[in-house]
Amino acid sequence: MNDINKNEQKSIRFISLGACTVDAILKVDHIPSGDAKVMAEDGMVIGAGMAVAAASTVAMLGGNVSIWGRIGSDKLGDFFLSDISDTGVDTSFVNRVEGAKTGLSSVIVGSDGGRLIVPYYDPNLGNDTSWLPLKQLDSVDCILADVRWPEGSLQILNEAKNRGILRIFDGDVATAKVLKRLAPLATHSIFSEPGFHLYSGNKDVRKSLLEHAARFDGCMGVTLGVDGFIWVEDGVLRQIYPPQIIARDTLAAGDVFHGAFAIAVTEGMSIEKAAMFACSAAAIKCSRFGGRKGIPSRQEVEALMRSTYD
Repeated sequence: MNDINKNEQKSIRFISLGACTVDAILKVDHIPSGDAKVMAEDGMVIGAGMAVAAASTVAMLGGNVSIWGRIGSDKLGDFFLSDISDTGVDTSFVNRVEGAKTGLSSVIVGSDGGRLIVPYYDPNLGNDTSWLPLKQLDSVDCILADVRWPEGSLQILNEAKNRGILRIFDGDVATAKVLKRLAPLATHSIFSEPGFHLYSGNKDVRKSLLEHAARFDGCMGVTLGVDGFIWVEDGVLRQIYPPQIIARDTLAAGDVFHGAFAIAVTEGMSIEKAAMFACSAAAIKCSRFGGRKGIPSRQEVEALMRSTYD
């Protein structure tokens, strides 16, 4: 693994564009089905979202990162900015849309770490990208983009591609049209398993990944939860299994993987080492309740990586 000191890490700049929400997270013994009322064992309300959790991971692991996204002009937006103010993430480029509601998610987490997520994004947040400060890309090393604001992701991926900047795409659940439009613009398209099913139209992930990666100019991979991460390198399917942990909360695990993977490849790690690093970060997060509040420190990630893979 590259051993980069704190000052060198801080010189690497990232932008994470996409979902900004407030999450209400409740821990229960089991996730009910049908009409039911259960008492929660724990709970919290946090500023969150795919792009926010990825950015918070980058900041925790030593990167200099800004979040680009949209929130409402409401009190929930005030809370969002206040709650992530201590993450080290620059929020000066978060756009507050007058008259819109801030994104909101209700999350139920079961005792096995599984979760039920019900997100809401106000259509009044709109699709306008004219406010994006694209000149900032001139001094950026890597961008992360997710599927929750396709118009913004399309704009930043194209602009970053024109500048030759590393581009990490989070291919989570979205329409096939959105996934197929955004994924080819990235240097690294990393899908969730459900997202890749939608992208490829095929349930055989390994076979389909080999086929699609052969036509992709970059790294294409899929996160598989307890089965880790698979990708194609030199025409060969590779796999890294995650460290073994007791799962308490898998919320934001994929976002943590993306943030850790982004900082690893930007620092020059191989895909294999970056996968080990990202799997270790995501594993630690899964052992802690509270979504992005469970993001580990760099020291914790490197220690688990050494004990698991060395």
